[in-house]
Amino acid sequence: MALYTIGDTHLSLGSAKPMDVFGGAWTGYVEKLARGLSVLREEDTLVIAGDISWGMSLEESAADFAWLDALPGKKILMKGNHDYWWNTAAKMNRFFQEKGFASLSILHNNCHFYGEVALCGTRGWFYEEEKAGQSQKVFNRELMRLETSLKAAGDREKLCFLHYPPYYTGYCCQPILDLLERYRVKTCYYGHLHGASHRLALQGEHRGVNYRLVSADYLNFCPEKILE
Repeated sequence: MALYTIGDTHLSLGSAKPMDVFGGAWTGYVEKLARGLSVLREEDTLVIAGDISWGMSLEESAADFAWLDALPGKKILMKGNHDYWWNTAAKMNRFFQEKGFASLSILHNNCHFYGEVALCGTRGWFYEEEKAGQSQKVFNRELMRLETSLKAAGDREKLCFLHYPPYYTGYCCQPILDLLERYRVKTCYYGHLHGASHRLALQGEHRGVNYRLVSADYLNFCPEKILE
């Protein structure tokens, strides 16, 4: 049994936005993901840290969900900035149930457990949102979702999964960092950063929390193993 994570799969099997158009590492990325994720076994768990599918609705993303569901093990999905298909937890869970996607579940205003370890998280916040004129209300909602998830973990050891990096060269989302430190999160895994941006990411320990970038192209499309 093992716990893995990866971010930014950017699947587009039911829509017309394949990442191959960007060339470089993204050329043939679905095949690369298939090879990388072939390590999964039925007893494993994979957390996908946002930007899962380019579909604009649950139905448009169904082919991507079917692709993920066909992989061995349990898959925990969380929202990224490009997950336009994202809906209420009730609607997403009902859709998965109706389609028979039994291996998919949502990390949203909750937490999951892997043995004695709590898996917490939310999308997070990034300077791109500030530039886009997103409101303080949206930011406060993300903080509330993160704290709700962390509180649900109780006294268990906590791992946190965000889509946006909370710390980046030239940018720091201090309220999120404060929550991670206050709830004694052991490691925070995040995605969103691609290409040349990889070198600007926070990697390693910062104020007692370990930070790890897990964007698919950074990991060469192979999931990072967290625990056995």
